[in-house]
Amino acid sequence: MPRNRQDKSALEPAGGPAEDGLAEGDRAPAFTLTQDDGTKIALKDFKGRNLVLYFYPKADTPGCTIEAIDFSAKRAAFAKAGTDILGVSADPVTAQAKFKTKHKLKIPLASDESKAMLEAYGAWGEKTMYGRKFMGVIRKTFLIDGAGRIVRVWPKVKVPGHADEVLEAARELPVS
Repeated sequence: MPRNRQDKSALEPAGGPAEDGLAEGDRAPAFTLTQDDGTKIALKDFKGRNLVLYFYPKADTPGCTIEAIDFSAKRAAFAKAGTDILGVSADPVTAQAKFKTKHKLKIPLASDESKAMLEAYGAWGEKTMYGRKFMGVIRKTFLIDGAGRIVRVWPKVKVPGHADEVLEAARELPVS
């Protein structure tokens, strides 16, 4: 069932409202990043196609590997739904490339070492682990339509089953 862009509470089942202010119906912040193969990739490259933009803390760590493999395994199903996938972390391009090769990932990964794009999407912030606070990438996902509007936000991602949930939401969108 398509979500009503005016109903901000529609985000609640995905884990609550977006804490950074970006919400359903907002224009996705523009970006240009370097991807794992060294080429540039920008939001404008996805014009007319839906995009899953997912943020992950660190390449080649257990949760991030599972998430990347899940999205990669579902790439064809996302493509059939008219949706591309882009994973983003603050890791250097070389780490992204090594991660992609090691796990035979079929989706592009992009690097935001400056953290400017991560901050624009509210994916950079304070985290706590074992009682210690630190700054890092917050695992979250955005589904963006072909017009560059955010149609769904998952602000606090739990990896198991996440790619399936995002695919289900992508299938609800019109294919451009």
